[in-house]
Amino acid sequence: MFAEPSDREALRFGDVSLTHAELHRAAGTLAKRLAGLTRVAVWATSTPQTCVAVVAGLLAGVAVVPLNPKIGERELGHIMADSRPDLVLRDEPIVFGEPGEFAEPGPETPALVIYTSGTTGPPKGVVLPRRALTSNIDALAAAWRWTGDDVLVHGLPLFHVHGLGIGVLGPLRLGGSVRHVKFSPQAIGHELATGATMVFGVPTMYHRIAEAVEADAALADRFRAARLLVSGSAALPASDHGRIAKATGQGIVERYGMSETLMNVSVRFDGDRRPGAVGLPVDGVEVRVVDERGTDVGTGAIGEIEVRGPNLFLEYLNRPDATEQAFRDGWFRTGDMAVRDPDGYLRIVGRRATDLIKSGGYKIGAGEIENALLEHPSVAEVAVTGEPDDDLGERIVAWVVPAGEPPAPEELSGHVAKLLSPHKRPRVVRYLDSLPRNEMGKVLKRELRC
Repeated sequence: MFAEPSDREALRFGDVSLTHAELHRAAGTLAKRLAGLTRVAVWATSTPQTCVAVVAGLLAGVAVVPLNPKIGERELGHIMADSRPDLVLRDEPIVFGEPGEFAEPGPETPALVIYTSGTTGPPKGVVLPRRALTSNIDALAAAWRWTGDDVLVHGLPLFHVHGLGIGVLGPLRLGGSVRHVKFSPQAIGHELATGATMVFGVPTMYHRIAEAVEADAALADRFRAARLLVSGSAALPASDHGRIAKATGQGIVERYGMSETLMNVSVRFDGDRRPGAVGLPVDGVEVRVVDERGTDVGTGAIGEIEVRGPNLFLEYLNRPDATEQAFRDGWFRTGDMAVRDPDGYLRIVGRRATDLIKSGGYKIGAGEIENALLEHPSVAEVAVTGEPDDDLGERIVAWVVPAGEPPAPEELSGHVAKLLSPHKRPRVVRYLDSLPRNEMGKVLKRELRC
């Protein structure tokens, strides 16, 4: 599952770094304590200790449950009762002892138990097997030309698949390096100026990068030198795509995935990095876009993304009912809505539950309206939702964080009607100081209520 031990740097957190050989020794030492356990919980602080503990669990064939270090009491109680870990590790001291010898666990052996955000109830534990991680990292390596020569930098949390599953375990499998920083555009730029080649980030981060590189030509040059900038976890607004490309010459590579599937789709390294598109299925992954009956909707129509392949999770821990409901004829039902372009590229338009608005007989994706509104100079941030309407079924509501003086609602409605079509214009505009977001920068639309 991991690259052979070597003297190449594997991890760097500030002034602390470990080579692949040192990581193997430290993790192998800890793994001896974990051998024979079923699950171990790890407080996923942004430290090398977290990485050592996770690798130790994987070496020993023990499923790792990463815990958000800022987790609240109720959610922590639920996760601990649900996962019932045999041991909890929190910033375990790194010890360079004699590493144990362990047989490679089978591909279906649980590797990680990632708890989802719980937007529709208590968080569910997504059980990811080893083959999901290894196959997906290898597929992304092919898509992005990602090799052991690359040095990845990011400031993502280590309790999600983005920051941990791909952002740490990816470099460790490929023999490369990862540098973890406290995010700021300047911190990322510093690493790019001192050997980093790739950046992982979420749209909130790239929004701040866009502002920073527009204001600082030297920082823009540092980002221009990157081999690859990758965005995920939510849709990247087209406006930020354009701002970064103009300032740095860099097109952002978008990809689409989720806890249950890891990464399904991505723009290739040499592909068309057009705004709003997340690319094609990665190697080994099948993707279809279907209607409520499971029939392919074809090109240009909105449907639900369904996925199958070696990247899929095993089950929701202790939830056979939820696991069964999540599949249709072997296909995982993502709940995400998309449109397939003529060249096969997917464009995500939102979640089935919150981002598909049925208004006046039309199915309308919130994402395209949000992108249109972000092109208006007086809109800094926006989220679009639907709410009940006696005439239309649902009316489109825009929740806007203005850039300065709020524009008139009819100005924004007219802007959308001109760019898209009249039936997609917001019927209601509400102004906010900020949008509610989770740790990964995703907007919590369920909290947007009058």
